[in-house]
Amino acid sequence: MFDSLTEKLTGLFKDLTGKGKLSEDNIKEASQKVKRALLEADVNYKVVKDFVAAIEEKALGAEVLNSITPGQQFIKIVHEQLSTTLGTRHEPLRMASQPPTVVMVCGLQGSGKTTTCAKLAKSLLQPGRRVMLAAADVYRPAAIEQLEILSQQVGCDFFKKDSDSAEATADKSTDVVDICQSAHHEAVKRLADWLILDTAGRLHIDQPMMEELKAVQSAVKPHEIILVVDGMTGQDAVNIATEFSQWLDLTGVIMTKLDGDARGGAALSLRAVTGKPIKYIGLGEKLNALEAFHPERMASRILGLGDVVGLVEKAQSVFDQKQAAKMEEKVRKQSFTLEDFSQQMKQIKKMGSMSEITAMIPGAARLPQNAEIDDKALTRTEAIISSMTPQERNRPQIINGSRRKRIALGSGTSVQEVNRLLSQFEMSQKMMKQMMNSKGRGFRMPKGF
Repeated sequence: MFDSLTEKLTGLFKDLTGKGKLSEDNIKEASQKVKRALLEADVNYKVVKDFVAAIEEKALGAEVLNSITPGQQFIKIVHEQLSTTLGTRHEPLRMASQPPTVVMVCGLQGSGKTTTCAKLAKSLLQPGRRVMLAAADVYRPAAIEQLEILSQQVGCDFFKKDSDSAEATADKSTDVVDICQSAHHEAVKRLADWLILDTAGRLHIDQPMMEELKAVQSAVKPHEIILVVDGMTGQDAVNIATEFSQWLDLTGVIMTKLDGDARGGAALSLRAVTGKPIKYIGLGEKLNALEAFHPERMASRILGLGDVVGLVEKAQSVFDQKQAAKMEEKVRKQSFTLEDFSQQMKQIKKMGSMSEITAMIPGAARLPQNAEIDDKALTRTEAIISSMTPQERNRPQIINGSRRKRIALGSGTSVQEVNRLLSQFEMSQKMMKQMMNSKGRGFRMPKGF
């Protein structure tokens, strides 16, 4: 996501770092490079033009403080303008004063709309809250069955209209309105906090489709009307959002498949062109791969500054507090084993791919380009540990040459990889021991750090 743009912008800022001061000449030169980078990232031309004009105006009128370099000053200006272009602040879903809050989800076929409904349900499904998914797509084959399976995986309520009554209605659009109204009544009856309506997608925008959605909007009066767009379609995503907003009272957009788009121009253009906020972004196929969209944090990630807050939130969502406390106690008592290490690996995998996690770490963009993150490394490590006996996991010092060969064979890896893991684990144990203070009541950084 935004890899190409991040690479170009961080290179530009590196060039500016060596300048003695921000002058009109180097500001013009830098802003033209920003302009080229944005256009190559498929950002809307008018958005780019306004963006560059804004950063030039701010940079020319800015005083460079003694404590920062010209490059840092320019980064600050670009960061602020990126945040503004992306929407300034996060806009969460609005909650109804009287439940259920109705969220109507629409979009074209292939945008990932049905899966996104399930992801949204999972993100809203918190202790004490009840979420219902309603199947209102009577056109696409197996759409209802797909949503039902996804609702089971998420663990939320599901609503569908009886097939007999659906077949009895010749007018499909009337039938869809009836389904949505019935879903709303059922959500009230079940005391649901959220009702998510998965409406039908189309291959293209047409009048019958939009009139059907308008009829649902008029009948159910949803609190949120969310458009799902495929981020990989570039400026087509912006055009689709513009057309939908002319027919419906859109309240926001969910942009999917951004993990497969190295340019990200649609995300940078959408708010400025349509005026509609991006509320969530999809970053993978898993049901937990949906992130709330925070413009300021995204601006930081684009500029290679990381997203520490987002990283902490992601960690908090997957790490069990009780388990974390147990791990801390084991570290203090120096009884941390390979079994514990394996459990930690599984928790880290839940956070997403290593490339996603690394992108959220400040300074990661400055890593050498050939320093690729191997997402399969954790899987291989897990396989090696799984091939050990319980005794070997708790006492790795007993693992001799023949045991190493057996472990390598059982895990589908090499003896060298097994040796590497054992060496790394031994080093980490030494570090943990070194970091404990003499009384064992806290951590102390070892000498040299």
